[in-house]
Amino acid sequence: MTQIDSQYLKERLANLLEIPSPTGFTEQATQSIADSLEKLGLKPNPSLKGGLTAEFNGESDMSPRALTAHVDTLGAMVKEVKPNGRLRLTKVGGFAWNTVEGESCRIFTRHGKVILGSLLIEHASGHIYGEGVGKIEREDANMEVRIDELTTSAEETRAMGIESGDFVAFDPRMVISENGFIRSRHLDDKAGVACVLSAVKAMSDSRIVPTQRTTLHFSNYEEVGHGATSGFPPDLTELVAVDMAVVGEGQNSDEFHTTICAKDNKGPYHYTLTKHLQDIAESAGIPYKVDIYPFYGSDGEAYWRAGGDVRVALIGPGVDASHNYERTHMDALIATCQLIVVYLMS
Repeated sequence: MTQIDSQYLKERLANLLEIPSPTGFTEQATQSIADSLEKLGLKPNPSLKGGLTAEFNGESDMSPRALTAHVDTLGAMVKEVKPNGRLRLTKVGGFAWNTVEGESCRIFTRHGKVILGSLLIEHASGHIYGEGVGKIEREDANMEVRIDELTTSAEETRAMGIESGDFVAFDPRMVISENGFIRSRHLDDKAGVACVLSAVKAMSDSRIVPTQRTTLHFSNYEEVGHGATSGFPPDLTELVAVDMAVVGEGQNSDEFHTTICAKDNKGPYHYTLTKHLQDIAESAGIPYKVDIYPFYGSDGEAYWRAGGDVRVALIGPGVDASHNYERTHMDALIATCQLIVVYLMS
């Protein structure tokens, strides 16, 4: 089995996790991927939409393939500068406010200034509001960003350059443990991006060429549903999305395997391609699970809905507490890399 450079995998993942990239604000993260592709000897091609592709030449052009992973994450934007100088937000992507309550964040102004803050419920002090703090609904109207600057009015906050439409990124709080666990916000789907890059590096290091020409596609609007609706060659025959696998009660997925998703909330993936991935994983001895995700959609599905007439499948490392403070393990990441490699060699 092709050796995966685990140090490279950790470094690429750590680098991406530290770069803020809520949907619509992904230029720096996309540039990091482009730099990685160039170091791997591939030519990155940015799209007008802000995504990125690169061609990984294969032995044949008979049945071109593609891999897609998304660099955009959950986040927020400034909806309103409140009279008290604090900020009301609007979500970018689907998550619950309680999953980021108390989290540090960064506000990015239009003029390039970065201002620190934290997300809190209004009336947050238990010493003032008592048990009522726990009873407040965690909804848009009741959440606010407390800015780490001297401001008590909307005028003072606006004087800093903050305005409606500015992006807000929540801190990842990444921890990489010696025993292989990785916990951080935004493993969805920076773990998938790191796996694609690491699989390509493993093949390049071993001088392995894909069986078919393969488009590497990195999208930047997945969290809002239209990341991979474009950017693929017209002769594409197969697309494998690399995204997190959901770990939790009732799921087969765990943090130590790669997972092949048979169905999500929009329906089943392509049976023949899904079965092929299972067969080659078994033949290669790659630890994997098969699972179904009840509240999940992927970029592969987005491409189908945009009219893509190709076979589509979905794989990815198991991630616990998705769209919350997430966690995975190096075993799942390495298994995902290995499955990508054997797929491209098949």
